[in-house]
Amino acid sequence: MNILVTGGAGFIGGNFCHYMVKKYPKYRIVVLDKLTYAGNLETLESIKNKSNLKFYKGDICDRKLVFEIFEKENFDIVVNFAAESHVDRSISNPELFLQTNILGTQVLLDACKQFNVSRFHQVSTDEVYGDLPLDRHDLFFTENTPIHTSSPYSASKASADLLVQAYFRTFKLPITISRCSNNYGPYHFPEKLIPLMIIKAKNNENLPVYGNGENVRDWLHVYDHCSAIDLIIHDGKIGEVYNIGGHNEKTNLEVVKTILKHLNKPESLIKYVKDRPGHDMRYAIDPTKIESDLGWKAKYNFDLGLIETIKWYEDNQEWVNHILSGEYLDKTRKKENE
Repeated sequence: MNILVTGGAGFIGGNFCHYMVKKYPKYRIVVLDKLTYAGNLETLESIKNKSNLKFYKGDICDRKLVFEIFEKENFDIVVNFAAESHVDRSISNPELFLQTNILGTQVLLDACKQFNVSRFHQVSTDEVYGDLPLDRHDLFFTENTPIHTSSPYSASKASADLLVQAYFRTFKLPITISRCSNNYGPYHFPEKLIPLMIIKAKNNENLPVYGNGENVRDWLHVYDHCSAIDLIIHDGKIGEVYNIGGHNEKTNLEVVKTILKHLNKPESLIKYVKDRPGHDMRYAIDPTKIESDLGWKAKYNFDLGLIETIKWYEDNQEWVNHILSGEYLDKTRKKENE
């Protein structure tokens, strides 16, 4: 089995590579990653010499390169993690998100169609559903929830989902889509909430919290996300969308205070800052479909997962330091010159 993992040097894609290389030693895992600021070869350091892992540096928008790789590698399955994903960055530079997340996905779909790939899996997000009111705890996102985006990022991901579904209907391309809640865990780039707060708290720096911190997110450990995608690409029904959630709803302020508590740091480090434009209030996924149809269950509760995540960052200070200093980019530059 030959599997292409795009965005495999990023947070979720990198964890998926670790998961698949170890679980399926007879599978061949090929990574394609542009190595933007959020792509880090050091995330793959411990598995880079595995015989069943191969890496290509490249952009999914580069049609010539993508088609050359497809022709050479003869993929059975493509899992598309490659995406610009930071909401704040999408607000300051929407065009980049549209290009990568929509046009890049189209290039991959065209390649899958031409080379008869047996499954294209699109990794999406619950943000395509918009948000839910804070006072309606009975409401959850299901696969039938209408698309209602709030940011250029979520709009680009929703557009990609619709394009994937169009290729299924028009060209009979065998596709699946998963929409996950907020991930956390090892190798998370420190611009995102949990790693950012861990690092700042450890350094006794102020912890910036948007608005009053009441925005609610449903947290999913990245391992649980990987196990869900594993099930979907092997057993999921062609053409279907699967929601993946962790049943771990927390306000941003709760998350920050929990991190401070585990690190024995004072809550006085919290600094409330101007809210993000169009900031979604609450995300909450109903994962009943994947649980009942595929037998998936989340392994981690949030308290256990957060403790393990904090410990990972404490034990992997070199990885963190290389990002903060920009040293990790040296490997990217070296790769460009090879």
